[in-house]
Amino acid sequence: MRKAWWRPGFASGPAPADTAAETAAELVAEAVRALARGDGETFQSRVAALVGLPEAAEPPEPAGRPGRAGGRGTESGQRAEAAAGWRRAADLALLDRLRVSVTTAWERGWQPADIARYTARRHGPRHRRLVIDAIAAELRGYSAATVDGTWHDQLAALGAEIWWERDDGYLDAWSEREGIDRTALVVCVAELAHLLIGLPLLARIGPPPGTAGDAGQPPPEAVRDVDQRMLGKVRALLAKAESTEFPEEAEALSARAQELMARHSIGHALLAAESGHAGEPAGRRIAVDNPYDAPKAVLLTVVAEANRCRAVWHRELGFSTVLGFPADLTAVEMLFTSLLVQATAAMVHAGPRRDSRGRSRTRSFRHAFLNAYAARIGERLRGAAGEAASRAAAGAGGKDLLPVLAARDRAVEQAVDSLFPNLAKSQAGSVSNYEGWVAGRVAADLASLNGRSEVTGSVRRR
Repeated sequence: MRKAWWRPGFASGPAPADTAAETAAELVAEAVRALARGDGETFQSRVAALVGLPEAAEPPEPAGRPGRAGGRGTESGQRAEAAAGWRRAADLALLDRLRVSVTTAWERGWQPADIARYTARRHGPRHRRLVIDAIAAELRGYSAATVDGTWHDQLAALGAEIWWERDDGYLDAWSEREGIDRTALVVCVAELAHLLIGLPLLARIGPPPGTAGDAGQPPPEAVRDVDQRMLGKVRALLAKAESTEFPEEAEALSARAQELMARHSIGHALLAAESGHAGEPAGRRIAVDNPYDAPKAVLLTVVAEANRCRAVWHRELGFSTVLGFPADLTAVEMLFTSLLVQATAAMVHAGPRRDSRGRSRTRSFRHAFLNAYAARIGERLRGAAGEAASRAAAGAGGKDLLPVLAARDRAVEQAVDSLFPNLAKSQAGSVSNYEGWVAGRVAADLASLNGRSEVTGSVRRR
């Protein structure tokens, strides 16, 4: 069960008056609404009221006669007390708005990594740090057993932790840590709340917090996600393949990574089938960033298809949703990341381009380069299918592997149809730079493939 995040009981001193709390909450709501309609004047006035002391929160006139020291002291004390009370009320209103906004994002199918990535894309690193804190604090209110393991992994990857000592002092600590004044703090919170409550609906690819424990008993250890020690070996091999300047060495290192990943993935599928815990396809959202996001999305698509997964690109959001079984999803993410690193390095190494008149042709060259790279990688993966199928069958120890893999293919297709019933396919964009196209294909021929398809031989339907 979920607990309250920002607890007024933590605050020192008396709780804010109901009128101050209501006023602060309404000012925050009005600031967010002003952002939504592009009303800069109203937004600035509401921010100023949250930073200062609005007229509604002013203390009454002191009882002492004007001009007497006692009267001035009473007035000063009342104003100080009113300012402190108003600051607490404003902080609680801002924090509550953050909490509601984070929860709203989860209800719309967004996961922690998605929220952090999109926040950075729209507003930058400062807002990203704020939303990571908000996510960590909100998830603190749930029992760990009711939060899906994927969410815990994402929190660890984001570095999300409760670093502040007291909730009621969080905003002061955060603004001090960021080196900003209170006005910038209020603006940041309002902008983040506006962004989160306006997020579009996403297909849900995992249980939201508080419900993961309702899914029943987990499968045996033998059929859970990819073994972390094996993943560590694969990552190390790919890191060396990406850093070496010698294509032959990269190919040898990648071949070893391919072998490890393929052996584990096929073994994982067989164990799952034998144990009766075949599981279901899962989802993972992988960043597809500018520049040149379209050819990058194509590269992710061909890698996903080669590994018995499907990728759905959300261009306006800056990522693709990849559906498949957990071990296959890991293979896709690792291979795509490695190939993208290699492609980018080769593209940058090729240098800028200019036409005969001295005009820059670098952008068209790189766009064509990455499109050709993705197309050639797809050809390499599909071309290895026949030999890979033979090796997979031979390595299965006499077990009939094809029905197992076919069943997993059908399950992935059904997941795609269920989550994206109105999915539309788009045509690949055209390229206008022949030199870039040729260079991209050459780079793809030299690229190292973490090609599980070279073992399983999967060629997905188009």
